[in-house]
Amino acid sequence: MTSTPQAPPAEATVELLIGGMTCAACAARVEKKLNRMEGVTATVNYATEKARISCPPGTEVADLIATVVRTGYTAEEPAPPEPRTEDEGGGGGGPGQDPELAALRRRLTVCALLAAPVVLLAMVPALQFDNWQWLSLTLAAPVVVWGGLPFHRAAWTNVRHGSSTMDTLVSLGTLAAFGWSLWALFLGDAGMPGMRHGFALTVSRADASSTLYLEVAAGVTAFLLLGRFLEARAKRRAGAALRALLELGAKDVAVLREGREVRVPVAGLGVGDLFVVRPGEKIATDGVVTEGTGAVDASMLTGESVPVDVGPGDTVTGATVNSGGRLVVRATRVGSGTRLAQMARLVEEAQSGKAQVQRLADRVAAVFVPVVLLIAAATFGGWLGATGDTVAAFTAAVAVLIIACPCALGLATPTALLVGTGRGAQLGILIKGPEVLESTRRVDTVVLDKTGTVTTGRMTLHEVYAADGTDEKELLRLAGALEHASEHPVARAIASAAEERVGPLPAVERFENVPGRGVRGRVEGREVTVGRLFDAVPDDVARALREARSAGRTAVPAGWDGTARGVLSVADAVKDTSAEAVRGLRALGLTPVLLTGDNRAVAEAVAREVGIDRVVAEVLPEDKVDAVRRLQAEGHVVAMVGDGVNDAAALAAADLGLAMGTGTDAAIEAGDLTLVRGDLRVAADAIRLARRTLATIKGNLVWAFGYNVAALPLAAAGLLNPMIAGAAMAFSSVFVVTNSLRLRTFRAASKAGVPLESGAPLT
Repeated sequence: MTSTPQAPPAEATVELLIGGMTCAACAARVEKKLNRMEGVTATVNYATEKARISCPPGTEVADLIATVVRTGYTAEEPAPPEPRTEDEGGGGGGPGQDPELAALRRRLTVCALLAAPVVLLAMVPALQFDNWQWLSLTLAAPVVVWGGLPFHRAAWTNVRHGSSTMDTLVSLGTLAAFGWSLWALFLGDAGMPGMRHGFALTVSRADASSTLYLEVAAGVTAFLLLGRFLEARAKRRAGAALRALLELGAKDVAVLREGREVRVPVAGLGVGDLFVVRPGEKIATDGVVTEGTGAVDASMLTGESVPVDVGPGDTVTGATVNSGGRLVVRATRVGSGTRLAQMARLVEEAQSGKAQVQRLADRVAAVFVPVVLLIAAATFGGWLGATGDTVAAFTAAVAVLIIACPCALGLATPTALLVGTGRGAQLGILIKGPEVLESTRRVDTVVLDKTGTVTTGRMTLHEVYAADGTDEKELLRLAGALEHASEHPVARAIASAAEERVGPLPAVERFENVPGRGVRGRVEGREVTVGRLFDAVPDDVARALREARSAGRTAVPAGWDGTARGVLSVADAVKDTSAEAVRGLRALGLTPVLLTGDNRAVAEAVAREVGIDRVVAEVLPEDKVDAVRRLQAEGHVVAMVGDGVNDAAALAAADLGLAMGTGTDAAIEAGDLTLVRGDLRVAADAIRLARRTLATIKGNLVWAFGYNVAALPLAAAGLLNPMIAGAAMAFSSVFVVTNSLRLRTFRAASKAGVPLESGAPLT
């Protein structure tokens, strides 16, 4: 029982599943009808068989569905995803798992077996025997009538609605060839015993009453069914990445209820619930660890191969795997709000869009079929008038009808988008829409936010200077013990480094924090001081302080018993991968620019370390937009990479925004590309993938346009047998889809992008 469609909220985006489309012209018709509704903006995608519709207040989904139905197609709202158990299939398997694909395969198999003898008998005169033509009719009839039923049914629907599509051409061509053959067999001389029939790859002159086209009717139908089957299977493979992404999540979860673990489906989990994750289990949803420690393997979601240690207070993401240790997690996001759901939504929205080049192709496809019908009629009339040969005229006209089907035009963009965005999701790259692809081609400058993008965003101990006569490890151990009692970011950096380098730290007595100046206390019987609390600083220590500060680092003196015995310098550490990332961006022809609100000395030190020449420093968050616009005013096409709330406006202002997925929701929302991990190397991979996807789309369109432009004159000139034309047309669509599938072989330039190894197969 289906529910009654409800009215969408104001400015809602509605998604409908469209049934019955067979080519790009179908999608163009549905889109045109929907866009004629007041205030409605619709995009219909032939490859995904979906319509994304923006509607004004008061528009009901039922009205949208009725419009599609009046156009001759079916429409329905997508059903909510049903809970799946672990032993259910992943959806990425073979074509036998898809009922529609299985039915198409059965139809193709039967038709191929029946059509093969018909084609052989027609093409090889030596195989012909007395009354062979009647056997051909017996075998060809079910192929044309039953095998071609999808084409005939769709063509009839189009006729009733006063339009024409690819199916019109196929149905007209095959039925004309079959009808001519019936006339020749029953009313002409073709049915006579002992009749023999020649075969030519081009138009040939013959007696109309003894000419059969059964091999054309049956062969073309079989070839087109083969093309449609390969196309459907390839589209399914193209969408496998998104299906696998949706199925990565856990299916059930152990929730803590009144101190006991209760196993419930993930759908029963609510925000604030505590749930248990044992080693080897998937984390059910986004949350914060409240108890336990473990190592989280995020490779299936982000492509990052090294597990990350987590403990109380750390955030974890749903669909990642707990590699070790029992964790208790408090759910912070569930259902459609999780990071996995947001990733899947971004990928699906990108696959549903259209690049500007595809919109041109759609406009051409919408008028192409009527034009072809006119060309076919003109071809028949021209041949008949020039030669008086009805057979030659008919053959050329049928070849025109069959060769011209514009399937490849409709598949050029959506199949490349399906594969490109799916492959991006595997590598931790989310492309928001096809318009983004066109932006990547023009970009020549990339602006990099410093904190959290080029650097880790966390203070780290950079250097320890020990004065003459002072042991470096002793200085770090005592200073680290004292700083361990402080919550200041600099203190935490020193204490963490001390624990890591020298081991457990001694206890502190009489700890005192002097605001703005430093800390002091008693450690192992010594009066230890860190900060600006010394009455005097030795010359060598003062020199080390000046050098560290001039290099853009935060430096503090440390010592005991009233004497400064060394310097501890702290800085926001540059990520290990940033220098490699900058080299990768330069290799793409991009000029990197470092943008930061930090002081110029710090910014220039970071820029030198990673290989950036141009620095824009000491800018307020609201001034980052102005910095981007100044570069644009200089004639640059600017990409911006950032991760914070203060980067959101600049990401939106840039020609191309790349948001680090480890950053804030505001930044991710403002970006055009989202890099799921905080690895800057993926930015270069993202631009490479986007450019390659765009190049594939353009290559597909060049092939599709070029094929039709070249093939039509050949068919009209009588240089193509209709059966050969049918095979060529089917090959055109298969070529476009296969060319798009090459994107699945895209590899990251660095080790940053690692393909998903878990869950359903994505490659």
